[in-house]
Amino acid sequence: MEAYYNCLRCKNKRVRIMTRDGNRYEGVVVDVDANNVYLRVKNRDKAKTSAFYPPGAYYGGFYGYGSEILTLSLFTLLAIALI
Repeated sequence: MEAYYNCLRCKNKRVRIMTRDGNRYEGVVVDVDANNVYLRVKNRDKAKTSAFYPPGAYYGGFYGYGSEILTLSLFTLLAIALI
């Protein structure tokens, strides 16, 4: 629940998210639900700073044409910071 409330406070703000497996993502939190945080990224390559990209992480069209929304499970979040 703590990750959920932290993400809610960061909604519509630019953040850097670190997951339990060491991956880092940058973007704007566009939505949060009970299980996931949805992060809008400008450029897929710049959003991810480590080598591995989870398959199927992006879907298009829901938040607008051309936008890339990364769906991250709240369970995997280790830290979220405003940037």
